[in-house]
Amino acid sequence: MTAPTTPSIEKYLGTSVRLLPQTGQLRALHTVIRDRDAGREEFVHHSRRIIRLLIEAGLGLLPFAPHEVRTPTGEAYQGLRFASGLCGVTVLRAGESMEGELRAVCPGVRIGKILIQRDETTKRPHLYYTSLPSDIAERHVLLLDPVMATGGTALSALQVLGDLGVPEENVVFVNFITVPEGIAAVCGRHPRIRIVTSAIEERLNESAWMLPGIGDFGDRYFGTDR
Repeated sequence: MTAPTTPSIEKYLGTSVRLLPQTGQLRALHTVIRDRDAGREEFVHHSRRIIRLLIEAGLGLLPFAPHEVRTPTGEAYQGLRFASGLCGVTVLRAGESMEGELRAVCPGVRIGKILIQRDETTKRPHLYYTSLPSDIAERHVLLLDPVMATGGTALSALQVLGDLGVPEENVVFVNFITVPEGIAAVCGRHPRIRIVTSAIEERLNESAWMLPGIGDFGDRYFGTDR
């Protein structure tokens, strides 16, 4: 049986997909969290540092409007401020790992919830629960989910947002780690979405695990790994 070909994602890089600069510091952080022998405290600490970088990068993709202020010297500074409302949307449960960093950067930000779980046999996502701001269609959304493998969960979450009137160009998907298969699936269906990620893995294996991978992010972050 011939192994499936990993899709090309070159056309999405730098446009739909923004990969964090692969600095020595970022690779050092990833080295800790990818180590299967890393303790939970180490995993959480180093993951949070990367998540903060991702949140800041995601916020940088939102629209800004001119805003003038006076400096302590009395001079004018031609600055910027966010042009419209913002909310975060967490894909439960792993996405909750990213909420704290968003709240630290944007105190008081509204955060909605979507619960989508993947069937372990069929690998297909199932939507179980949503709780979102009533005016979400008028907001810019940071969609928070650390892992995008096949892209099925992301597509389900985007379907929920689209059905509520959120334009896909108003969504920035803040993602910790992904693979070409997931990028191709999501960007092929939603070409105007922006994705910010810290790592693009080589491929999925036959069990839909990313290689070289990170394991089950949610289980490792919350200490429920089996």
